[in-house]
Order: sequence, then structure tokens, then C-alpha cells
Amino acid sequence: MLKSSLLASSSSSLMKLNRSNGGSPSMMMVGSALSSTSSSSGHHYRFYHQTVATEELKDDHTSIRKCPYGDFYHTALTIEHTKTPLVKPPWEGLVFGKQFTDHMLEVDWNAEKGWTAPRIVPYHDLVLPPSCSALHYAIQCFEGLKAYKNGENVYLFRPEMNANRMNRSCARLGLPNFAGEEFLKCLAELVKVEKDWVPDKRGYSLYLRPTVISTERTMGVLPPNNAKLFVICSPVGPYFKSGFAPVKLLADPKYVRAFPGGTGNAKVGSNYGPTIMPQLEAIEKGYSQVLWLFGSDHQITEVGTMNIFFYRIGKDGEKELITPPLGDVILPGVTRDSVLHLVRNDFKLKASEVTYTMSDFIDDVKNGRLLESFGAGTACVVAPISAIRYEDTEYPVPVPPKEESLAMKLWDRILSIQYGETPHPFCHNIENIIAGTETWN
Repeated sequence: MLKSSLLASSSSSLMKLNRSNGGSPSMMMVGSALSSTSSSSGHHYRFYHQTVATEELKDDHTSIRKCPYGDFYHTALTIEHTKTPLVKPPWEGLVFGKQFTDHMLEVDWNAEKGWTAPRIVPYHDLVLPPSCSALHYAIQCFEGLKAYKNGENVYLFRPEMNANRMNRSCARLGLPNFAGEEFLKCLAELVKVEKDWVPDKRGYSLYLRPTVISTERTMGVLPPNNAKLFVICSPVGPYFKSGFAPVKLLADPKYVRAFPGGTGNAKVGSNYGPTIMPQLEAIEKGYSQVLWLFGSDHQITEVGTMNIFFYRIGKDGEKELITPPLGDVILPGVTRDSVLHLVRNDFKLKASEVTYTMSDFIDDVKNGRLLESFGAGTACVVAPISAIRYEDTEYPVPVPPKEESLAMKLWDRILSIQYGETPHPFCHNIENIIAGTETWN
């Protein structure tokens, strides 16, 4: 939950935006710039290359913290419109992550001055030194969320959770933190500038990729004194273009995605690169995704880049939805948290976070207790699973008809919230975010 007492505040009033796009770039100030402030009273702070994060900061529901060397503020945001807008492609032919919009958000940071004023500028390539430590030591983290359009309204789905998680990822890597609500206002402004890039069609959206990288010029393995936060946008279509296609998984215990004490619960690039080779092996064997296992008892952790759920009949005869508990090896997914919330509060079903091993899975399959299984993430919302191969045996997973499937009910419920079809506190109109009138949950 965002707590207003911990967020940057501004006494400046929001000025009316002049969104003129004439023959030359239109530069504007969203509000009067505020002078940087500093404080070390928060639970998380930077001081002489030290990043301190308490257990509260690691909690997925923690308040967003400020950077004591000076936050960036929405009131100081400038907007420069492109002089050469791109021709938008047909939405039906979109390939994930290949098409980008006209503009991006960027903010720079250094240890002496803190954050610069945020700016929305034409999309451009970054200029980085070859010695940049992000390139050598993967000192970078990122997020993924979407903007959804319904008529003239554009919505973000629980963006405060992404801001919280990126702040925690930054803390894990020694990167600077930022005032989360100020970031969300700037993010909403970027989406407003790119409003025409948000497809007005259910199943389609504008994917947003916030990223923080070290820009430090050094070959030393050191906490960075310089960093950049930027956000780029990409219109995307449905994950399943021709209807829901259940996926088959390969569970190979010789590969692990994460380990205790590592960065498995942070969204950092170094968690993703090493998954490519196992993914290729799975595809070569006829499987769509890798089921990641951990430990000598082969605990199930995640599937591909998604959290995983199993809907089963417990030994007490009660139906329950289970997912692995959060910890060092599980990413606290926004969709994961949303599924648990909706199942418990809207569907009134039992939902538990429990350790679930391959032995447990096989026992449930053999005894007919497994009802269905699915992955959950931002890209697909839910992805039904039809089989898991483990130790040379393929175990079938039931795939219920759509009208009986819990996964499909969740998919439809979440989409109805994301597109503003069903009023819900998880859904946030970008205009309300910019105005600072949203209530965060």
C-alpha cells in the first residue's frame, strides 16, 4: 500500500498541458520544478555506496520509498513531441516486443545530485560507454505492465505493485530508489502522450517496459554512482492468437532458475538470460515451456517466466488452488497476487501458498485429485497446462472445458477489470493517476 506520508508531495499546481505538435518539437513543463530534497529517515536509503533494505522493503505490500539524494517529480516533467511520428501498424499483425511507439520516458541519476527532472522525449537509442557496468555485470532491473483502452479511457492494472517491486529490485542491486507515486504520474503521462498507440480492442494493449540500468564507467564490480531509468512502450496483441492453446512443460531438475540468497525474487535481467538454453532444449523435445524445479525433493517453483498454480482436491476432499510460497526463488508476480485475491474474495474458494513437489504432483495425477493447472503472468494472464514431462515420463494434466475451467474464469474476470468493464480498485484511470486522486491498494 502506498502511504501518503512516505511519498513525495508537491505544493505546485498542475499546469494545463499544451500538446501542440507543430513543425518543431513542442517542449513543455508539466508543472513548476521543485528543488531536490534529501532525507535519511526512510527504511531504505543510499549512503556512500551502501544500500540498506529492511525486511519491510522486501514485503510485496510495502510503501514506496524516496531517494534521499533528491527524488524526481512529476511537476518537473517536460514533454518533447517527435517531429517524425511513425505510421501505426495493423494491430492484428503485432509481434510481441517488436514494434515501439514514438516516445519514451527517461530520468538520469548520480550519487552527488540525485535524480534529474524527468522528461518524455522521442524514442531513441541509448548512448552508453563500452565500460558501462550494466553491460558487464548485469546491474539492471526492469518491469512489465500494460495499458488498456476502453473507449476514451485508458487504464493501468495495479501499477503500484510494479513500482514497489522495481524499487526492491533496485535495492537488491545497489541502484537508486525513487518516489513511486511520482514515477507513476510520469508513467501515466507517457501513456497519455502515446494514447493513440493503445489498441482499442479487448485482448490488445500497450506493453510498458520500465528499466533501471547502471551507466557507471567502470570495469570494477562496484555499486554505481550513475544510473538511468527509462520506459519504452510496445503495442501487443493477444498471447494466444487463435484461442487458448494449453502448453506442455518439460521439468528437468538439472537446471534451476533461482536459489536461496540469490535474486530469484527480484526482476533482474540476470535471472532471464540463463533460461534461454533450457528453453531451447525444451522446444527441441516438443515442449513449450520449462517447469523450474528446486532442491533435492524437486519443488515446483515457476513455469517459464510465469508463476504456476494447481487446482486440486485436497486430502480433506475440499477443492483448493495452490501456488508455491514466496521466497528467494519465487518472483512476487502481480498476476499471481491478483489471482489469489480474486479466488479468495470473489470466487470464495480456498487458495493456499504451499510447497508442492513433483512427487506431490505425480501423486495427485495418479489419484485423480488434480483438476487443472496454469501459469499466470502479465503477458498471457493465464496459460493452461496440458502435460508435464519429468524423468522420461509425460504426465497428463486435465484441461476442463472453458465453461468449467477456473483458469478461464480468472482470465475473463481479470480482463474485465483491466479494461475497466468491471469497476474494481485494481483498475486505475491514467487521468486520475496524473491528477493524484487515485487510491492505492
